[in-house]
Amino acid sequence: MTTNNKPNRLAKEKSPYLLQHAYNPVDWYPWGEEAFEKAKIENKPVFVSIGYSTCHWCHVMERESFEDEEVAKLLNERFVSIKVDREERPDIDSIYMNICQLMTGHGGWPLNVFITPDQKPFYAGTYFPPESKYGVPGFKEVITQLYDQYQNNRDKIDTIAAEATEALRLSAERSGAELLSADVLHKTYQELSNRFNSIYGGFGDAPKFPMPHTLIFLLKYYKWTDAEIALKMVERTLNAMADGGIYDHVGFGFARYSVDEQWLVPHFEKMLYDNALLLYAYAETYQVTNDSRYKEIVEQIVTFVDREMTDQQGAFYSAIDADSEGVEGKYYVWSKQEIIDLLGEKNGEFYSRIYDITSNGNFEGENIPNLLQSNMAKTFSEAGLSTEDGKQKLEELRKVLLEKRTQRVYPHLDDKILTAWNALMIAGLAKAGQALQNEAYFEKAEKALQFIEKQLVVDGELLARYRDGEAKYLAYLDDWAFLLWSYLEMYEGTANMEYLSKAVETARKLRSFFWDEQDGGFFFTRADSESLIVREKQAYDGAIPSGNSVAAVNLLRLGHFTGDTEWLDMADEILKVFKPDIQAYGSGHTFLLQSLLLKEFPMKEVVIVGEARQRLELFEELRSKYTPELAVVTSASDEGLHTIYERGYRPLADRSLTVYICENFACKQPLTSKHEVLSELKINENES
Repeated sequence: MTTNNKPNRLAKEKSPYLLQHAYNPVDWYPWGEEAFEKAKIENKPVFVSIGYSTCHWCHVMERESFEDEEVAKLLNERFVSIKVDREERPDIDSIYMNICQLMTGHGGWPLNVFITPDQKPFYAGTYFPPESKYGVPGFKEVITQLYDQYQNNRDKIDTIAAEATEALRLSAERSGAELLSADVLHKTYQELSNRFNSIYGGFGDAPKFPMPHTLIFLLKYYKWTDAEIALKMVERTLNAMADGGIYDHVGFGFARYSVDEQWLVPHFEKMLYDNALLLYAYAETYQVTNDSRYKEIVEQIVTFVDREMTDQQGAFYSAIDADSEGVEGKYYVWSKQEIIDLLGEKNGEFYSRIYDITSNGNFEGENIPNLLQSNMAKTFSEAGLSTEDGKQKLEELRKVLLEKRTQRVYPHLDDKILTAWNALMIAGLAKAGQALQNEAYFEKAEKALQFIEKQLVVDGELLARYRDGEAKYLAYLDDWAFLLWSYLEMYEGTANMEYLSKAVETARKLRSFFWDEQDGGFFFTRADSESLIVREKQAYDGAIPSGNSVAAVNLLRLGHFTGDTEWLDMADEILKVFKPDIQAYGSGHTFLLQSLLLKEFPMKEVVIVGEARQRLELFEELRSKYTPELAVVTSASDEGLHTIYERGYRPLADRSLTVYICENFACKQPLTSKHEVLSELKINENES
């Protein structure tokens, strides 16, 4: 281990991940011209190590290799070494992650890539132990052998680098002329059905990731087809995750993924984007089912984010580490004796029965509270408690545990504020506000939007990251696409026409900065962004849905909200461009396929004008329902109605409420009562 007290160049950076490596003996550079110029002058290859501050295996590799004087000496003599925060530079990360997957068949973080001074990759991998083991080459061996190859067999290295770069270029090229048919929707549904775990929920084998956008797709598929199994898959998965250890039953919020198929043992880090997308999925499922369990989870996610991931100005932090005091999960687990000591014998045993707390433990001798095997009703009954009293008692005990937990050493918090991830949380809060009719959620979302507009827009340019007073990096496709989504969700939830105006302006910027005028679809970076070895264009929906997917869905919605068919045409073009990818792997493009679902519904515009009280009464009833096929166009203010009047939608004479229902931009005879509208839309009227 190092005793290095001298900072390297990373000490001047704002990224929490780069700052974690600021005292390594490795002579790190941030990504930039200085590093590549040095490599060219000294005829050295470049080592690029990519990760993020809450990444467990990044911490492990740092401790084992980057803090080690011997490893650092080997690196410093042979390579120019660059550290990259993947959350600040997703453009760099995406390119080299693609090459890692092409070269090795897998990916992950830390991502370690060896490249030429002109940025072309010739070797890639993820975690390397210091010495060879587990069938993985040792990092010391990799360093020395690759350097020797670079110096003594340069033609081979250059050939590999050129072929890898060409493969990247070809994979980035996308064009298409034909639209998808609805058959791909049924095929994707069948793919998901075949992979569904009917016992524990979720899709595929361990490790299991939440993948909320797949659940959101299934909800829309259910709405379109009445396929009950689609809804059952969603409910089983959401219930199992909420029961499992992937959910924090003491402090709330979801961890990144489960290492097992039951959702019991989480990888304990908590990411903003997971909780944002799950907030959205639980809120929509509550709209569909009216099941109070989902309402409760929505409220708890918001409580967690408020308490642990919200900046004083209302923006949202990025992530909370899995590790505390160098041990994964230490902050979150409990011994049976600790529970008894804190809650007392009787209450401790009661809590332990509910939450699977045993003397032997369910995780490395300790306990992760979970409800997977719990029979809550039986335990309440045996304790002589009603359901209501039993839940109240559990809530009181939970607060005792949470208070005790706050006295432990808190995991590292990555407090940088990312435009894209904040926009996801804003969209989630707005959807939750609609589903629960909770105005406070819209206020939280608006506060975060104001932060983006004030702190992340500099000299008229939207930037991607804010930390410690500094906004940096030209916004990427995801930032703009997710921001468009957040504005539309806010308009759909509040009927504030200003949000719709901002959505239109955001869409125009998207088109101007990222649209491929030749082949269609959006590039990930702007034409005037830093030039990398390839300008990528992707639609695969990973842990976060892709920018192209989110753009396609929301441009289609925007077209219906505004009556501007240009946005509908762009959404069609995106589907055409990525048709081969979707046909090959539909379940990897479930967010993008929502745009095809919305084309097949088809969507209707419901334009509400007239007297304010009746107008807003109908609006509020509609916004609480699950109606993805509707674009409800109205204004919370009388002033905002003028934009709608300009489109030809005016109240009938002497009518306090007038509603136009339009499909394919053709409108039926206007209706003049709330009851008529709900009947026409086949929506059950709320009991008053």
